[in-house]
Amino acid sequence: MFKLLLTFVVVFLIATLPATWLLMLFLGNVGVGVGYWGTLPLGILVSALLGSASATQLD
Repeated sequence: MFKLLLTFVVVFLIATLPATWLLMLFLGNVGVGVGYWGTLPLGILVSALLGSASATQLD
């Protein structure tokens, strides 16, 4: 059970890395100096939004 949970956390962080990294770049250019852990909640939301927007609907 612990291995499964640890694997899930690692896969989750890797899956949200691109959105979080791009948000860090954008917020850095705006002047808000936040790191990875500060941007991660917004990165999770953006990843979920992009995933749901690109999903196909099955009828």
